[in-house]
Amino acid sequence: MKKITIAALLIGAVALSACSNNRFNGAGDDAASAAGMAGSASDPNSPAYFNQTIGDRVLFAVDQSTLSTEAEAVLTQQATWLGNNPAYSAIIEGHADEQGTREYNVALGARRASAVQGFLIERGVAPNRLKTVSYGKERPLAICSEESCYAQNRRAVTVLAAGAGT
Repeated sequence: MKKITIAALLIGAVALSACSNNRFNGAGDDAASAAGMAGSASDPNSPAYFNQTIGDRVLFAVDQSTLSTEAEAVLTQQATWLGNNPAYSAIIEGHADEQGTREYNVALGARRASAVQGFLIERGVAPNRLKTVSYGKERPLAICSEESCYAQNRRAVTVLAAGAGT
């Protein structure tokens, strides 16, 4: 029994010694960002750039699925990015705040996702690259019974996926 335990500890120690500690001190992330390497927020063709610089979400007014001027500005940039990066497809998630029934919020989330999808298609993104899903009120970003939380949860999120749709 002792030999098995020692062998397991040695294997674990060898496995751990092979790991880089850059992810713990952040050196790897900073170096990649500074160099503008693929995958960093400074690379305009990376998903990180899409999420952080362009924005992966748009917000909606209470009980609405109509796109605001601000939402259209973000979605126009998303459409341009998707046009320049045809290797990516997207899933558009529709969300709602906690007010109302589950059924109502799932339907509202679906309308929000569909509004985003329609806008992106109108701007030249191929329909086969976009899918929609509604989570209604099931996946809140903020949890509280105040308008500040509700406003964050009334959203549509564009989630990138590698590979163009079929």
